[in-house]
Amino acid sequence: MTQMLSTLYESDFPQWLDQTIELLKEKKFSELDLGNLIEEIESLGKSQRSAIASYLTVLLTHLLKWKYQSSERQYTAEGTPKGSWAGSIRYSRIEIAQLLKDNPSLKQYLPTALEDCYRKSVIVAKTETGLDIFPHECPFLLKDMLDEQWLPD
Repeated sequence: MTQMLSTLYESDFPQWLDQTIELLKEKKFSELDLGNLIEEIESLGKSQRSAIASYLTVLLTHLLKWKYQSSERQYTAEGTPKGSWAGSIRYSRIEIAQLLKDNPSLKQYLPTALEDCYRKSVIVAKTETGLDIFPHECPFLLKDMLDEQWLPD
């Protein structure tokens, strides 16, 4: 059975997944394709960290553009931020908050990811704006970046 599951993993992942779930429910542990199951469980953790890093990079990119390209900011008649930057900042914060709600342990990953995400965001911000004025180190505090109401001056 294990060999058949291993082959199925390569040829029809959804079916492999369904059969693995059934084996787990039936507590038929000896029939599991452990190698691929372990690989998939490991990739779940990586996937969550990758998702939060991706949203953090987008958030940083648009916060940089908001701060350093102030002439391009958009506001409603009431003075509320609007436009694609404001929308992207809000959406990224919503997604990060949801990921942290669903996976509270990811909160400890954010400070570790910040340096790499910031480096990537500077590359993107330079490409999108043509500006080469962004600081080498992140000018924002993590708590501010995640605050739904905060925008850099």
